[in-house]
Amino acid sequence: MNYRTGIFFVLASGVLWSFHGTIIRQLEDAQAWTVLFWRSLAMLPVLWVVVSFRSSGAPVKALRASGWIGFLGGLGLVAAMGGAIVAFQTTTVANAAFLLAASPFLAAIIGRLILKEAVSTQTKIAIALAMFGIFVMVKDGLSSGALVGNVAGLIAALGFAFFSVTLRWSKAGDSLPVTFIGAGLAVLISGVFAVVTDQGLAITYSDLAWCVLMGTVTLSGGKLLYTLGSRTVPSAELTLLSNTEVLLAPIWVWLILGEVASFGTILGGSIVLVAIAYSALSRVRRKLPPIAATPV
Repeated sequence: MNYRTGIFFVLASGVLWSFHGTIIRQLEDAQAWTVLFWRSLAMLPVLWVVVSFRSSGAPVKALRASGWIGFLGGLGLVAAMGGAIVAFQTTTVANAAFLLAASPFLAAIIGRLILKEAVSTQTKIAIALAMFGIFVMVKDGLSSGALVGNVAGLIAALGFAFFSVTLRWSKAGDSLPVTFIGAGLAVLISGVFAVVTDQGLAITYSDLAWCVLMGTVTLSGGKLLYTLGSRTVPSAELTLLSNTEVLLAPIWVWLILGEVASFGTILGGSIVLVAIAYSALSRVRRKLPPIAATPV
């Protein structure tokens, strides 16, 4: 694989992830815990095959190597996936996508607190820009009654940020085993909460098809493409390239469902994207790895 092929794979992963919001809006009756259960269950066999291949037929060994830090990372991924579903269901897709895009900066803050990682001046500037953008979006969401969606989006961003930090904490070279652990925990946790909250696990054939599509194609497929692309694309470029997800998500939902983002969402989201571009480009120049790698 050459550099151009790697770029194509990373961009393609972002394109696949960008359809999540639109797909979730196609669901008829399934609520968050039910969706998380079936979507995560669909992910497991795909991820198991990929982890088995990448570990030379020793997937259990690869999962055990993640240790208790991998378990914590899996819990972070559960929060990320669950929060994202609620955000896409209760606020605009653009608002949810832009909030999720802030996870690299939250990862930098968490990494500083837990791992004592140094934060460069450029990253601090990017974090300040991103936080201002988030403030603009959340403020707009409060005025439009989208408090739940905004809070869920921030929880999702925090969950993925924590997941990203655990990968550096454990020095894991491959995030797929931790992703598998996260999907497994999501099945267990969402199954319990679906029953306790009376959402139930029953689902229509149409909703099940959408959940399976997300689990096997957009989530697992996007993750595989991203992992393959990361072999040849310098790590500092990955965050910037994969944000095709954030750029395209509002476009798909506008073209397919006619949903238009508010001025506050567009303004705040644009500020977040400027922060992402500034951070990524500064890290490319300094040849540093990204502060977070993989969107949910």
